[in-house]
Amino acid sequence: MKIALINENSQAAKNELIFETLKKVVEPKGHEVVNYGMYTGDDKAQLTYVQNGILAAILLNSGAADYVITGCGTGEGAMLALNSFPGVICGHVEDPSDAFMFAQINDGNAIALPFAKGFGWGGELNLEYIFEKLFEGESGQGYPKERVVPEQRNKKILDEVRKVAFKDIITVLKSIDQDLLKGAISGEKFKELFYANCKCDKMKEFVESVVGK
Repeated sequence: MKIALINENSQAAKNELIFETLKKVVEPKGHEVVNYGMYTGDDKAQLTYVQNGILAAILLNSGAADYVITGCGTGEGAMLALNSFPGVICGHVEDPSDAFMFAQINDGNAIALPFAKGFGWGGELNLEYIFEKLFEGESGQGYPKERVVPEQRNKKILDEVRKVAFKDIITVLKSIDQDLLKGAISGEKFKELFYANCKCDKMKEFVESVVGK
């Protein structure tokens, strides 16, 4: 699995801590972490949590990433932004039990974490335990056992509702403010990382039309 990390401007200083903690947990499981920044608070390309949503949607819908780890001060804004786009199911996760139940019950492809609220002593330990529970085995297996069948059924129903509720991703990206879009994909390493990992020719062509090759 290819896991993308995205940080917005208010919590960019924690990027290295989050990146190293995530790698520590998931690389032994055979997953790869790709860090899209922000890398520091002084990065030239400043991402807002809304732009986190745009970038996450591009990565997930293009196949450049299979999962996105992101967040903001409380995690709420990032979660709302990611869930505004087709192809993204983002949970708000504060602790390891949230992570485990989101993975097993909701079977999403992104989480938004609070990187300021409640992030004091032991913050990095909580992150480590969250990542352990999030990527513990195959997701979507249901929890508790007696609820597996209805939970898996409800997830399929949700997926079908979302197909009707959302337009295709390229139509959405063409319709939003183009300066906002360009800002979301102007990070110093975006093109290098995205073009190396993108699996969708249409999305690659669209991105090239916005930021070039």
